[in-house]
Amino acid sequence: MSHGIELESVTRVVEGETHLADITLKLEPGAFHILLGRTRAGKTSLLRLMAGLDKPTRGTLRADGADVTRVDVRHRNVAMVYQQFVNYPSLTVYENIASPLRLAGKLRGPELERRVRETAAALRLEPYLQRLPAELSGGQQQRTAMARALAKDASLLLLDEPLANLDYKLREELRTEIRQLFRNRPAVVVYATTEPTEALLLGGKTSVLHEGRLLQTGPTLEVYQSPATERVGQIFSDPQMNLWDAELSPEAGARLSPEVAFPLSGHLRGLASGRYRLGVRAHHVRLSPGGPGDVRIPAHVEVEEVSGSETLVHAAHGKLALTAQVEGVHRHPYGAPVELFVPPSRMFVFSPEGRLVAAPSFSSETPAHGQD
Repeated sequence: MSHGIELESVTRVVEGETHLADITLKLEPGAFHILLGRTRAGKTSLLRLMAGLDKPTRGTLRADGADVTRVDVRHRNVAMVYQQFVNYPSLTVYENIASPLRLAGKLRGPELERRVRETAAALRLEPYLQRLPAELSGGQQQRTAMARALAKDASLLLLDEPLANLDYKLREELRTEIRQLFRNRPAVVVYATTEPTEALLLGGKTSVLHEGRLLQTGPTLEVYQSPATERVGQIFSDPQMNLWDAELSPEAGARLSPEVAFPLSGHLRGLASGRYRLGVRAHHVRLSPGGPGDVRIPAHVEVEEVSGSETLVHAAHGKLALTAQVEGVHRHPYGAPVELFVPPSRMFVFSPEGRLVAAPSFSSETPAHGQD
């Protein structure tokens, strides 16, 4: 029985700079594993260690129970897809897909032909098998790279932000295909991304990285709904989660400013008196009340960003910075007064040190982008 990939206290230091710090992680075969983090979080460094392209400074890496910490990539059964469109430029799409099979020497003749054509069909590349990569669109080139990785049938499949260089429409299209192609494969599949939305769409399990450290790991939806720390909440929110200092007490309720206070209810009830940080995702901040318990915050507009059918309204109330992600195109001049409404049922509560104290119930805190 396969044990998957196990990292134990893995650290990598390069020229005095720590790229990865004490990473302990287990990745099971047959599950979709997401590495979520911002640029320079350590995602690529971790993928390169798993692949055998780099070696850790300290720690142990096991594959199916065997210590492979110092085993070179040439002796690993691994396939990797990069954000750049990495294909052999002088080979046709057919030969690009066939190349790892020819190199391994495991399949020949009709069997190789069948594997190549089945993989090409799964990625809708059949009409382009005799074309060179330079004759393909960006999406087709990345499909070719993925087809080559799939055809290899490796026990470890690593995808390093494979959609980062594609336009929005192609990213949406390929995300759907990736979910179908790579989910529930017997291999260990690891997908690195900077985008919270991508992690939510792909599902599986998510490990959140920041500055080379593993902050939290678990089923993707659980990590999204219960970020262990303020930092995880920020990384798993796009745009970033609103965070406000507040004074809470059972008698007086919660106070954000001299003008803004509200009673404690639901998951906020029962919290001890003291200072906290309240977090609210931007898609839960509205320009009109959504219910009788919504907290009204008078503010003034600082800037607005229109993106397709949504608008990001950045506003301020005294020292409070607020961001609302609202449907439709909205236009407010700089400094215009605006009222923002926040449901307390959507609020996360963090300690002053940034640890999660209370979270919305799963039924009330669900992903944005049409799934709310």
